[in-house]
Amino acid sequence: QTTLTMSSWVSPQHHLTSVVLQGWATEVEKATNGRVKFQMLPKHPSAPPGTFDAVRDGLVDLSYVTASYTPARHILPLMAELPGAGETSLINSVAYSRIYWKHFHKVGEYKGVKLLGVFTHGPGQMFTKKAVRNINDLQGLKIRTGGGIAEAVANALGTSAFVKPAPESYELLKSGVADGVFFPLESVISFKLDTVLEQATLFPGGMYSSAFGFFMNEGKWAKLPKQDQDAINKLSGEHIARFAGKSWDEADRKGMEALKKSGVKHLHYLRADGL
Repeated sequence: QTTLTMSSWVSPQHHLTSVVLQGWATEVEKATNGRVKFQMLPKHPSAPPGTFDAVRDGLVDLSYVTASYTPARHILPLMAELPGAGETSLINSVAYSRIYWKHFHKVGEYKGVKLLGVFTHGPGQMFTKKAVRNINDLQGLKIRTGGGIAEAVANALGTSAFVKPAPESYELLKSGVADGVFFPLESVISFKLDTVLEQATLFPGGMYSSAFGFFMNEGKWAKLPKQDQDAINKLSGEHIARFAGKSWDEADRKGMEALKKSGVKHLHYLRADGL
């Protein structure tokens, strides 16, 4: 029997931790008849952007990170982050996964870890502490993004964009360091955004998305018996994209419900061809 460690840099309640990681781990345990088990670490062993190195260096056996936290290292995944990419996380994740494994993987941007799957979060939207009626209202606003395409979009709109990991967003908004954030709808619940926001501005297909990689330490992978490697491979690739995509869409749906109940006002739906 092998016990592998997992960790997540969002809260234990976040669906990435509780549904995606824990759910996938349960699938693998079942597929290997309990030969491969997982232990969730109580604390992530690095700052979120350092996750790739933490897995590569063996501080934890499995984890995930968004490519936009490390844009110099993960360049091709930014394609899946472009504006209007997908109406749902499932649509975008499956499309990205198929393109990634066919064309991008051979380039080696995840060299050093055993990549298990790629996916994206749901359509990224704009949340602000004050009303945004037109592009002039955005000029100079301090907007927290995760980097990558989200940061480029924020800069193109004339905001003063800066990059911070997602879990810091509530404090950044509450303290006034940030005037707004770019996030998918699930974050209304995940990061308690409804208590510190006035407006959500929603774009069909998203203003951006964030592309994630889910990976494992290569040394630990190499030590697994071939039958267990085969079982994990069957639950990887597009399976992970679908699993994570469906989970994110459900979390976004709950986030939208919470937003409607919250009193966050001036809910705009903007068309891709203009305000």
